[in-house]
Amino acid sequence: MVQPRPAVPVARPWQFPAASRHLLDNGIEVLLYDRPGQHITSTRLIVPSPIAVEPRGLEGVATLVARTMDEGTRSHTADQMAELFELGGIAYGAGYGARGLTVETDAAAAQSARGWELVTECLREPAFPQEEVARHARQRLAEIEHEAASPDMRAAKEWAANFYDQRSRAARPAGGTADTVAAITPEDCATFHARWVRPEGATVVVAGELDEGQTLRDLQATLGSWQVEGAAPQDDSPAALVAQGQTRVRFVHRPGAVQTEIYLGCYGPDRQVAGGWAPYPALSFVLGGSPNARLDAVLREEKGYTYGFRAAFRPRVEGGVFLVSGSVRSDVTVEAMRLTLEILDEARSGFTDEETRAATDFIGKTAPARYATADAVADEAAVLRSNGLGTEFVSAYLEQLATLTPADLDAAWAKWVDEPRTIVLVGDADAHADGIRELGIGEVTVVQPASADAPTGR
Repeated sequence: MVQPRPAVPVARPWQFPAASRHLLDNGIEVLLYDRPGQHITSTRLIVPSPIAVEPRGLEGVATLVARTMDEGTRSHTADQMAELFELGGIAYGAGYGARGLTVETDAAAAQSARGWELVTECLREPAFPQEEVARHARQRLAEIEHEAASPDMRAAKEWAANFYDQRSRAARPAGGTADTVAAITPEDCATFHARWVRPEGATVVVAGELDEGQTLRDLQATLGSWQVEGAAPQDDSPAALVAQGQTRVRFVHRPGAVQTEIYLGCYGPDRQVAGGWAPYPALSFVLGGSPNARLDAVLREEKGYTYGFRAAFRPRVEGGVFLVSGSVRSDVTVEAMRLTLEILDEARSGFTDEETRAATDFIGKTAPARYATADAVADEAAVLRSNGLGTEFVSAYLEQLATLTPADLDAAWAKWVDEPRTIVLVGDADAHADGIRELGIGEVTVVQPASADAPTGR
């Protein structure tokens, strides 16, 4: 007897886990996400001093501060701190981004309080030993050399340097340049830390299976005891300013390069854009966020020019950018550039029901899996908090996502399609710059190779 196929019910709307909110005695806000069954507790501490407060000429000092806070304190040497984290099975990391310092730990629930104790020590009494700061500076200088040799990283840096106004910190590499990093001393690190790494305005996010009462007591005994003397300084750094003008094209010359990196972008929305954020992840998916996206359908599947192209709206605290990037065979540089712009311009003609449904289904129905673990919940909460938002934003935009129509995507795309573009190519300019000029997309400036811009296999 043939059994009838069971009916598959429509998935119920999914909500991002709700946070329990508290305040420590020193003013640090606490967001607790109880995730039953998640026995690894993920913690993210966000200290909201933007990277733009770095002294001019010492860009990269914030990155070195983040990397060396655990490399020795007044109470323990670098080796002793490393051993203490390892004995507790505590994964530790720290980094500096556009909106400030993030310190993170992941540990078994029984060791979480020990992790917070060690983090508090790193925040309260870092020693910044000469040998450790020098070692991390050398490592950062090696990274800078690698970034200059990597076509995609080189393109991204060149793009930012030309897209943003030179008064804006966003125009300069977040981790500094070779000259600025080489100039940083342990005293510079100590001064920056004492001035800007403070509990005022900070937020700690904890996700995992939690005993709320015990968690709050442990946080109060550790991070809640962190105090800094003196009044907090005022942040008077300018916002990220976009350079005005027409489309600009920069061709970074790599003699004999067998591939060309294409990197283009324009101004875009932030998460609080009028009309809601939901259309923009969907547009990213349709244009360059899936194997069937418009860019890949032509450049990879039909033409075989590339292994893959990416396109995405990337929000900042205020405003954002729309970016497209990928590498193509050198011999098709001009044609690939022409097709990329053609695909973007043809999007003015509208999006289909099938494309809209594919994007909303994928983004909406995979959300529960994307946020299934404590670390994913903590990461998302930390990112949103650094942008002045709570995780209820995720639930709200997913709810809006389910209602999107092709007309909504059309309207969202139309808001940004006419923004002037900044375009960077990294490849053999001698062979292709004239062809790019003939496309008539804007003035083309050839950037001659520096010592680090050696030809590569790409």
